[in-house]
Amino acid sequence: MHQTAPLLFGEGWVAVRDADVRARMLFERHYSARQYRDGRARHKFVGPGEYVVLLLAPGGDALFVWRRFLTEDPVFAGRPALNCAVFRNESGRLSSDLILEAEARARQRWPDEPAVYTYVNAAKVRSTNPGYCFLRAGWRKAGRTKGGLVRLVKDWPRACS
Repeated sequence: MHQTAPLLFGEGWVAVRDADVRARMLFERHYSARQYRDGRARHKFVGPGEYVVLLLAPGGDALFVWRRFLTEDPVFAGRPALNCAVFRNESGRLSSDLILEAEARARQRWPDEPAVYTYVNAAKVRSTNPGYCFLRAGWRKAGRTKGGLVRLVKDWPRACS
């Protein structure tokens, strides 16, 4: 069955469904995408929990996924944080600008979250400075995970009431 996705209107990040064909195709080109062992096709890619999938309009050539879920990462023990689960930029826009714009969307949805974090697999990216676009967007390196991933975090100031 051939799937079509609705047109993306406007400019900037647009929230789409987890099963959006364009989003899934971008995800499939992300280094973290894994194929099912039994060869079945993926229809959704985010996983369980609370999340938002963002595509860059008008072309749908960048993907950002925020997930809010409990983590076992010791850096976040006892405090909530939002996870950037996927970021892929195939547009001509600066990645650091897109990250800041995606943060603004996340702040609208989860205004009380104090921090955001992501992991970068340095062995799977071409950069000699893994996570550089996040660093340019004000994130900081916070060590490595047990598995060797670069941990990047950004504390958010509390929203004014």
